Amino acid sequence: MKQDIVLAGNILVDIVKTVDLYPQLGMLANISAVKQAVGGCVPNTAIDLAKMDPSLKLGAIGRVGQDAYGDYALSQLQEHGIDTSRISRSAAAPTSFSDVMSLPSGERTFFHARGANAEFVPEQAGLESLQCDMLHVGYLMLLDGFDAEDAEYGTRMARFLHDAQALGMRTSVDAVSSASADYQRTILPALRYCDYAIVNEIESCGIWNIAPRNAEGMLDIAAVRSAMERMAQSGVRCKVIVHSKEAGLCLDVPTGAFTMVPSLDLPAGQIAGSVGAGDAFCAGCLYGLWKGYDDQKLLRYASAAAACNLSAENAVDGLRSVQEIWQMAEAYPRRKLC
Repeated sequence: MKQDIVLAGNILVDIVKTVDLYPQLGMLANISAVKQAVGGCVPNTAIDLAKMDPSLKLGAIGRVGQDAYGDYALSQLQEHGIDTSRISRSAAAPTSFSDVMSLPSGERTFFHARGANAEFVPEQAGLESLQCDMLHVGYLMLLDGFDAEDAEYGTRMARFLHDAQALGMRTSVDAVSSASADYQRTILPALRYCDYAIVNEIESCGIWNIAPRNAEGMLDIAAVRSAMERMAQSGVRCKVIVHSKEAGLCLDVPTGAFTMVPSLDLPAGQIAGSVGAGDAFCAGCLYGLWKGYDDQKLLRYASAAAACNLSAENAVDGLRSVQEIWQMAEAYPRRKLC
């Protein structure tokens, strides 16, 4: 059966710990709550899409360990009707996990163990027998087997996306923000074989060593737009989409049209955490692309999906139905950008 959207890439479990502060080295911080939830591109984005529209035919591709975390991740996906038949299990590596240290303000820091994700390679995806309209892969820079060098295509991820396009799938990617990764080496080859690139301002600007914010910490819209245009010139076919705390931005590649929609201005009491907010925005974009939304409507919807996510401490509990997401879009004002 042909699926609508298939998510491939990282599968992990988040152990979210709410802390009162980030301590200096050797000092103590208090943990007020501990919760377990799925994490990573595949569970977050797939479950978000399933909660938006249960009629979607969704699939998941990745690798987990033969352990309790792996059982948990698979059960959560299956509970939402997502096909997990293409998720393999490792006998040697544990299921990937992250300890997520979350402040009451919603800011968070991740301590990540790659685990079975590091064993995931393109051959395990069974691409030649996959039938879907749209294939989204994430996260670039956190999939060792896909980020590895390829003599012809630059990276194995780029070859994988090329092959998917050749089979008639629309391809989409996102990335992870890393302080140590080589953005240009890892992301640039993949852009040549993407219909859509959905990343944040750090990742888009990181490819070109451009600062996404000015000296006052404000989003430099001109810099981000420049980075997006360079991404389009590097091969993205249809749309480059960037999300930040302040706004969502979209560059339609064929026409050159640039659209920006400010984020919803939520009261502080509405924000329980920001884990998975980027994945929720991404899920909103994928849904809008699948439905054929214009760029303004797509960004409005994706930002409202991200705003719903902020109401929960983990990555998926805050997501709601399409109707409820549109209600969120109308319930609050938009942020004012300078």
